[in-house]
Amino acid sequence: MNKIITMVRKELIDAARDKRSVMAGLYYAIGTPLIMCGLFMVLIGQLTSPDDLKITITNPDNAPDLVRFLSNKGITQGNIKEADVKDSTAKALTEKVSDTQDLKAIEMIISTDYAAQMNQGKGAEITIVADNSDEKLQNSIRRLERQLQAYSTEMGSLRLIARGIDPRVMQPLKVNIHDQATTDSKGGMILGIAIFTMIYSVFISGMNLAIDTSAGERERNSLALLLSHPLTTRQLVLSKIIAVSLFALLGLVLILLVSKIAYTFVPWQELGFSVNITSEFMALMLVVGIPVALMAACLQLFVSFMAKSFKEAQSYLTIVLFVPLALSMAASYNIAPDMLQWLPVSGQQQALMDFIKGKDLPMLQLLVSTLSTLAIAVLLAFGMERSLKSEKVIFGL
Repeated sequence: MNKIITMVRKELIDAARDKRSVMAGLYYAIGTPLIMCGLFMVLIGQLTSPDDLKITITNPDNAPDLVRFLSNKGITQGNIKEADVKDSTAKALTEKVSDTQDLKAIEMIISTDYAAQMNQGKGAEITIVADNSDEKLQNSIRRLERQLQAYSTEMGSLRLIARGIDPRVMQPLKVNIHDQATTDSKGGMILGIAIFTMIYSVFISGMNLAIDTSAGERERNSLALLLSHPLTTRQLVLSKIIAVSLFALLGLVLILLVSKIAYTFVPWQELGFSVNITSEFMALMLVVGIPVALMAACLQLFVSFMAKSFKEAQSYLTIVLFVPLALSMAASYNIAPDMLQWLPVSGQQQALMDFIKGKDLPMLQLLVSTLSTLAIAVLLAFGMERSLKSEKVIFGL
């Protein structure tokens, strides 16, 4: 045990000497919560107080009431001259849109007989000209369509009332939805994304040290020197696993502390829910993170030892880390089969999500996924121990 502790101290001292490499792994844990909070603040600002949508309105004098309705909803006409449309073919509409530089993105054309059709109780024609393949315009197009549909529904109700018909006749079903979700459970959906970043930080934080202490030491010819000492291969493997796991857990602690502070500055109450990172959740996250950190350390060290160079190890790990990333993302967005609740990473994440939503902690699911995580770590550790007895691995032949 003393030899293992000495070797762990040696690995940590070596890692501390290369501060830039260490911090590169910890930047993810520190910066990700800050970036996410900034994005959430911008998103909440847009949802609660959306910016006015400037569009081109052709023939607005034909439908002043519609233009006024849209204006009250934040959809206004841009600062361009009113166009006089005589040819309503699609080609002419496209050419007209292309002539306007600032507001050419969305154009709403009111037909010339709009007023007459409305007075006769018929369907008046509105044409929206926009590029629906442009992702930046899709939200604006949907917003305009929703408001036009709302105006159409309002006008339909007025027409029924004018004819002595109760508009409720057109609504044979009255559906009442009773939402049992609490403010904390609604916030759990957001924290599900946060849990994904926390679990992934375990893999990112120790990755640089895992590569440096395996492929890096082999390139510096220090791996063979270590094995020449009165030190067994198992002791060497365990010391490296412990050192990398400590850095992985350090990243997890950092992202938990930064998240607990940063998430309090986001105005969640404007969306009707709250996001609280409690001490109980942080403690459970650390307990769950220990076996994940051990598996991450074993996986990264095993792949790095199998690589023949430092750069090759970096390339391999970039590909290998897509596996826990995919499992975590599948659990976050609930797009995976139920089988994933028993697998490593995804099982722990789903259990954590149930906990923060106020549900009972699925102990059996958490136990099975944790044991499978530790089993994979043990198998990888034995694989490393066996591979380090080969000269091809030690010297990178």
